[in-house]
Amino acid sequence: MGDPEMECYGPAAIYLRKPEKERIEAQNTPFDAKTAYFVSEPKEMYLKGKLVKREGGKATVETLCGKTLTVKEDEIFPMNPPKFDKIEDMAMMTHLSEPSVLFNLKERYAAWMIYNNYIENQSILITKES
Repeated sequence: MGDPEMECYGPAAIYLRKPEKERIEAQNTPFDAKTAYFVSEPKEMYLKGKLVKREGGKATVETLCGKTLTVKEDEIFPMNPPKFDKIEDMAMMTHLSEPSVLFNLKERYAAWMIYNNYIENQSILITKES
């Protein structure tokens, strides 16, 4: 496994933390903290996007799927740097908001990383029923 901190979890460690190689790649991924935002969207709830402009209490965001949305400023939320993707302890996130938690849980679930650290020596299991 190569991660001494995770050895105490044995074979279950792969369900808690992404591999070291993936963590290093995420730390080296380009990221612009000034423009990376989640934006509220009625159909999808939140979408990832790039802030284009702020003006008069409104924000214009271009989503990753190419859609341009203009919403109230309180409907955009800063994204975390890629090094926080699939993080097991979400309290470590730079920006702890509803969309950042939901996207993290969604990515972890898709990667079969279905456990999250809750308190020292405790974990929670994420299921569709949670």
